[in-house]
Amino acid sequence: MDLELKDRVYIVTGATRGLGNATARELVADGAKVIITGRDEKRVEAAATELGPDAVGFAADNAEPAAAQRLVDAAHERFGRLDGILISVGGPAPGFVADNTDEQWQSAFDSVFLGAVRLARTAAASLGEGGVIGFVLSGSVHEPIAGLTISNGLRPGLAGFAKSLADELGPRGIRVVGVLPARIDTDRVRELDALSGDAEASRAAAEARIPLRRYGTPQEFGRTAAFLLSPAASYLTGIMVPVDGGVRHGF
Repeated sequence: MDLELKDRVYIVTGATRGLGNATARELVADGAKVIITGRDEKRVEAAATELGPDAVGFAADNAEPAAAQRLVDAAHERFGRLDGILISVGGPAPGFVADNTDEQWQSAFDSVFLGAVRLARTAAASLGEGGVIGFVLSGSVHEPIAGLTISNGLRPGLAGFAKSLADELGPRGIRVVGVLPARIDTDRVRELDALSGDAEASRAAAEARIPLRRYGTPQEFGRTAAFLLSPAASYLTGIMVPVDGGVRHGF
């Protein structure tokens, strides 16, 4: 299938590794151009170099108020257009209700929630018909995940924002989608498995609950996200797509 991505331009935040990087890789492979971001300048430069000449890296923190407009301006200055954005950010601090501090909640709110809202709002002001805004969320949108209390609190709210945004932007021909990863084999998930003290046992237990009996690969996630961002998905908006190997049993 031709995803019609050639020469289209996307911003992908949090793309130095993990799910954001996997998506940027698939977009570029299909002919798109990308602005990728991360908080560490050296890692951003290295990731952009690895992706090739159709990628430009910018050091940016989603929580920084000026970052959103700076990225939109960069897309227009470097590539002359903007067709979409995928808003991805590292997961907030793990912990149970009694563990997480006010500071952890505030930091996560600024980066995971408010930063995403600001990026989406700024991109929406620049996008035209056919544009798309994507959010990397989590399976916690539908069901809380033990030990990830902050994520459980913020991700469903962001999904609600995305649904509202889809309704508001639909008449302008702009789509809004959410992608809900579960156990994808990234550094973040391996770190979470290791919190138990026995990473291998944690992984085996998690795989036993997944109908496909394995973790997903970053490439599998990236391909799904790239499709949802592409014109090939032009009649999909306001949806939350799980990439979870069937672990969610609801319809």
